[in-house]
Amino acid sequence: MRQARLAAAGKRTRSPRREGNPLREGLRLDRMPEPASFVLFGATGDLAHRKVFPALYQLWRANLLPVGMRFVAVARRPYDDAAFREEVRASIETHARVKPMHADAWASFAERLTYVAGDFNDDATYDRLAAFLDADEAARGARGDRIYYLATQASAFGEIVGQLGRVGMDHEIPGGGWRRVVIEKPFGRDHDSARRLNREVGRVFRESQVYRIDHYLGKETVRNLLVFRFANLIFEPMWNRRYVDHVQITVAESIGVERRGAFYEETGAARDILQNHLLQLLALVAMEPPATFEANALRDEKVKVLRSIAPLKAEDVASHVVRGQYGPGWVGGEPVPGYREESAVDPESETETFVAVRLGIDDWRWAGVPFYLRTGKRLPKRATEIAIRFREVPHLLFRGSGAAPDANLLALRIQPDEGIVLRFGAKVPGLGIDVRSVNMDFGYGTGFNVDSPDAYETLILDALLGDQALFTREDEVEEAWRVVTPMLQAWAGGRAPSFPDYASGTWGPDAADDLLGRDGRAWRRI
Repeated sequence: MRQARLAAAGKRTRSPRREGNPLREGLRLDRMPEPASFVLFGATGDLAHRKVFPALYQLWRANLLPVGMRFVAVARRPYDDAAFREEVRASIETHARVKPMHADAWASFAERLTYVAGDFNDDATYDRLAAFLDADEAARGARGDRIYYLATQASAFGEIVGQLGRVGMDHEIPGGGWRRVVIEKPFGRDHDSARRLNREVGRVFRESQVYRIDHYLGKETVRNLLVFRFANLIFEPMWNRRYVDHVQITVAESIGVERRGAFYEETGAARDILQNHLLQLLALVAMEPPATFEANALRDEKVKVLRSIAPLKAEDVASHVVRGQYGPGWVGGEPVPGYREESAVDPESETETFVAVRLGIDDWRWAGVPFYLRTGKRLPKRATEIAIRFREVPHLLFRGSGAAPDANLLALRIQPDEGIVLRFGAKVPGLGIDVRSVNMDFGYGTGFNVDSPDAYETLILDALLGDQALFTREDEVEEAWRVVTPMLQAWAGGRAPSFPDYASGTWGPDAADDLLGRDGRAWRRI
C-alpha cells in the first residue's frame, strides 16, 4: 500500500495543471494515476449518482486525476451526452463532499464524460463500446489503460464480465494498456454462488485485475484502525485473550430501506452488511500483524482470521444468531412506517432488517473470546463502532470506594463522529477514595482539522493506481460466505419468524439483548 497516500497539506495552493480548479483540497498524492478510460456500467443507477460520480468529480476537482482521463457511462436509458451530463451535474450538486460546485472544474470534467446507451444483455452494446474506446484512445494518443466499474445489479455481473471477454476488452497491451474491473457488492448470494461468480470472473480476468469493492475498507477510520494497532506498541501486548473479555462491532442505521425495497427483499441485513462490512471489521480487529503493508500480505492475514471463525452448525444458529424486522415507530421524533409498509416490499415479508450474531475465533490469540456483531435499520441513530472490552481487574483494592468502576474499554468510532475512546478508572477529587470511570476521547476532526476523503474517493484512486490492499480477494469473499451461509440455510428451512419484532427507533429485538445476557454481558450504549 502506498505510504501516506492522502495526507494533510496544511493549506490550499493554486493548481499548476488546471487553471481555475481548487487546489488539492488539503490532500497530497504520492503519485498520479496514468490517464485511463473509466467505464461505469449502471451509470443511471442510485449508486452511480450518489457515490461514484461525486467521488470522481471530487478527485478531478482536487487535481488527483490526470488531464488525460475519460469517463464513459454505460446504461440502458436513451440519453445523449448533454442530457446525461445535466443529470450527473444535479447529482454532484446534491451529493458531492465539497460544496459549492466549482464551475471550471465541472466544465473540464463534463467535457470528458460520454454516454453509451445499451442493454447489458445485448452483444451490440459491447461492440459499440469497444469501437468507441478504441477510436477515442487512438484519437487522444492514449495507451489504452481502462477500468471497468460494475455498479449494476449483482445479477448482471457475470453477463458484463463475459461480454467484456467476448470482445477482448480484458486484453492488456504489453508495455502499457492495463485493464481492471471493479465489482460492487454483493458478490454472490451464498458460498456456492460466490464461488461460481469467482470462476466466471476468473475465466476473463486474472485475479490481479479484479477489485472487489467494500466501501467500508476505504473509510478513513477503518484504515486508521490498522495504524492504531500496528504503529502503537502499548496496545499490542493486551490485544489477546488474556486481557480482552469480548468484542462488540455495531453497524447501526437510523434510515429504513428508502427507495430500495425491491433490492432489500432480495438481500436482507445478513447479505447486505454482515457478510462484508461486519466480517471485514472483525478481520481487521483480530488479524495478526502482516509481514509488510502490501496488498497480499494484508489480505493473507484477514483470510487466516476468516478461516479460523468457528463454523455455525444448523442447530447452533437459533442460539447464536438473532434476526429481526422493524415495525412502525419513531425515529428522530418523526413517525416512520414498518418494513412491510415500505414501497416494493411484500406485506408478509420475512426479510431480516436486523441481525446479531455471536462468533468465536479458534486461534491462539482469540480462543474463548466472543465477538458480538450486530447491524440493523431504523435503529435510534446512525453509528458504526468497534468496542473492545477488557477483563475485570483480578483483585479490587478499593473495596470501600463504592461501586466498582466499569472494566476498561476501547471504542473505535468509525462513523459519524470518527474517533477513539478509552475508558479507565480514576479517583474522584476529595478526601475519600471514590473511583469512577472516565473517558479519554480523541476525535479525528478536531485532532487534525482536515476534511477526510470519502471512502469511494480513496478506493477509486487505489484502483486507478493498481493498489489492491483495500479490496477483497477471491478466497476472502468465499471464506466470509462460508461463515454466513449456514445462517441463511437455517432460516430458509426453519419456521417463519414472528415479524415485525422490534419497533423503529429501538435497538432491535429483545432476543438480541438475550444473546449477550446469557453470557452475563450487555450491548454497549452508543
